Amino acid sequence: MKIGITYDLRQDYLDLGYSEEATAEFDRADTIDAIEKTLQELGYETDRIGNIWNLTRRLANGEHWELVFNIAEGLRGIGREAQVPALLDAFDIPYTFSDPLVLALTLHKGLTKRVLRDLGLPTPDFVEVHTEAAIEKVSLPFPLFAKPIAEGTGKGINSASKINNENELKNVCTQLLKTYRQPVLLETYLPGREFTVGIVGTGEKASAVGVIEVILKENAEQSAYSYVNKERCEEFVGYRAVADQMAQAAIEIALAAWRGLGCRDAGRVDLRADAQGIPNLMEINPLAGIHPEHSDLPIICNFFDIQYKQLFQMILASALERVNHRP
Repeated sequence: MKIGITYDLRQDYLDLGYSEEATAEFDRADTIDAIEKTLQELGYETDRIGNIWNLTRRLANGEHWELVFNIAEGLRGIGREAQVPALLDAFDIPYTFSDPLVLALTLHKGLTKRVLRDLGLPTPDFVEVHTEAAIEKVSLPFPLFAKPIAEGTGKGINSASKINNENELKNVCTQLLKTYRQPVLLETYLPGREFTVGIVGTGEKASAVGVIEVILKENAEQSAYSYVNKERCEEFVGYRAVADQMAQAAIEIALAAWRGLGCRDAGRVDLRADAQGIPNLMEINPLAGIHPEHSDLPIICNFFDIQYKQLFQMILASALERVNHRP
């Protein structure tokens, strides 16, 4: 089987003049090397396609692949993660991971929380701030937590994201609105333990590969798994495998969210406990990073003795079920 690989290479965008933060979600060259090597070790023929511009040109030239391993994040718009899957759908080419609807929904944290709330799953109270004038109308009690409504990799999150009073609320929201040009999501601050659950599979066949607790070191930015903390996780963040009662509750909630939203193949769900010790859903990541050493999903797998190649076998087994059942 010939598998194409779609991705956004960070260096390509840095060369075009984009900043380090603007390219934070894009992949390093060694990630693509690891993906291709692993697919080849599993017996597949591989073809590096690259970003959506390359994919568009090659589709227009009549090229086709039996499956595409898609990790393209996209550059512009709230629907950017959905762009490559939507294009592949239009050309009837199957691909790994979630479909355009799921990817567009989960990138918009406010809309995702509405669906989670409708599913009856715990997620902190929230409000969306679309304009500076709307800041004065926020009525949620302090402390609050602020972040851009459609960013990943901790972008827009730092030590100031925990908001304790009206002055901080105004300053932080104003800065986020100007910097990211998108609404700000304000949530009730969750003071408890933070978990990341790794998931493989689709629908009722989905299962958790494990759960780890995220522990910020003393020299890290506090109160949040921030952009800086994620970029320098080896220096600022500690992880530990957990299997206690709260961790098991986190797994059950994460799986319910994964299935309820229709996520596929593999990804990650982030939760944090509230004051009562109940894990609350913060973010669903159906297009999780997959660097063998730096990304959270492979880190989780390593804690639970799941090798990188084995993770790929599980991802492909899930994706190939769709290929084998195509009309």
